[in-house]
Amino acid sequence: MTTTVCRLMIAAAAVSALLSCQKSNPATAKENAPPAVMKHEGKEHEEHGEKEKSDLDRPLNELVALTCEHKKKTFECDECRYEVGFVRAPASLAEGGLVKTVKVERQKVAVPIALTGEIRFDERRVGHVSSQVEGIVKKVHAALGAKVKKGQALVEIESVAVGEAQAAYLEAQGLSNLARRNFERVSELRKENISSEKEFLQTKQELGAAEIRAESALGKLTRLGMDPAEARALTSGNTHGRLVLCAPMNGAVLVMHAAPGGVAKTDASLVTVGDNGTVWVWADMYERDISTINHVHAVEKLAASVSVKAYPGEEFAGSVDLVCPAMDESSRTVKVRVEVKNPDGRLLSGMFAAVKLFLPGTDETLAVPRNAVLEDEGRSFVFIHYQGEFYVRRPVIPGRTWAGWVEIKNGLQPAQIVVAEGSFLMKSDVLRSKMGAGCAD
Repeated sequence: MTTTVCRLMIAAAAVSALLSCQKSNPATAKENAPPAVMKHEGKEHEEHGEKEKSDLDRPLNELVALTCEHKKKTFECDECRYEVGFVRAPASLAEGGLVKTVKVERQKVAVPIALTGEIRFDERRVGHVSSQVEGIVKKVHAALGAKVKKGQALVEIESVAVGEAQAAYLEAQGLSNLARRNFERVSELRKENISSEKEFLQTKQELGAAEIRAESALGKLTRLGMDPAEARALTSGNTHGRLVLCAPMNGAVLVMHAAPGGVAKTDASLVTVGDNGTVWVWADMYERDISTINHVHAVEKLAASVSVKAYPGEEFAGSVDLVCPAMDESSRTVKVRVEVKNPDGRLLSGMFAAVKLFLPGTDETLAVPRNAVLEDEGRSFVFIHYQGEFYVRRPVIPGRTWAGWVEIKNGLQPAQIVVAEGSFLMKSDVLRSKMGAGCAD
């Protein structure tokens, strides 16, 4: 009996010591905790220590089934949908042109021909301002990049030739006025039979000749670039030889060569005004490609892409609108003109460019417009239409690129609707999650 009691007392002391040790050592307590407690702590560790799975890694049916803390479907919640990669795009965005969609279809993979070229202004959209006479630049009324309107003063020059032309006009105008007064006097005398018919006809002829000389002198001033109204307002006190060159069209000052004190020459443009929203790329095509290019160009407009060193890895879409009918005898090449949209003005006149002309191929593949494919942390994705006004981003594996198209190796099916323009705005909305906005599931 005594032995049994002693054993029980020893066992109780051992249990007490073990419990005391667990309380003082959290690691040991965690190891001996009940399974339910371990599971709970493991969940907390996952929430606070491990990165949650991206919406790009989860199937669409799983994303649309999630609910948020607002007791709504997460993709329908205005505060939470971005967490599952969803964006709501009202119909007004499409009507305003901010969002455009296309249907996923199979496209023929084009075969590129590589050329080199140079970017120039679209001469249909710009005007070059130059002086018809040599002179000295006295004033510059517009700065480089400034917006101007047609007829607005740009440059004021002073020229000896203009001064002489102004003086000649004033002289001719004075003789014309004198001849008119003399004719009017003789006409009154003729009515009273005081002057002869011969004198009347002679003064009439002198008036006609004087008016012709005055109009000729005025025409010379206007050909030099002077405004006719300003020329007619000339007096002997303001024949300063000044000539104001004005903008030939609305637009921006794209090139400015004029500076006060500089020399204005007849063979050099002082200012270029216009719109560079579209530019030309003149590429050199070698003789070996002439037959192929001309054959395709006669049937359809050739797609092209342009790249410059200023924007590595970026291509600008364009199309061939002219193949010159003559060959350059010195370089033995034919000029090909590619029209490229340049709404943000990043392509500058004078840049050298690498040009690709795309010939239709026979190989077909699933493809979407290049603007439809975006990237986030090295992963490519597109926005596809889910239902109504809702779009969701889905991962894709891109392949070959050509003429503004990207091959999609995996991630899309034919006839799906993807966002071709405006996808960057949607991406910005979805990436709010990286800034800590919204609520948790």
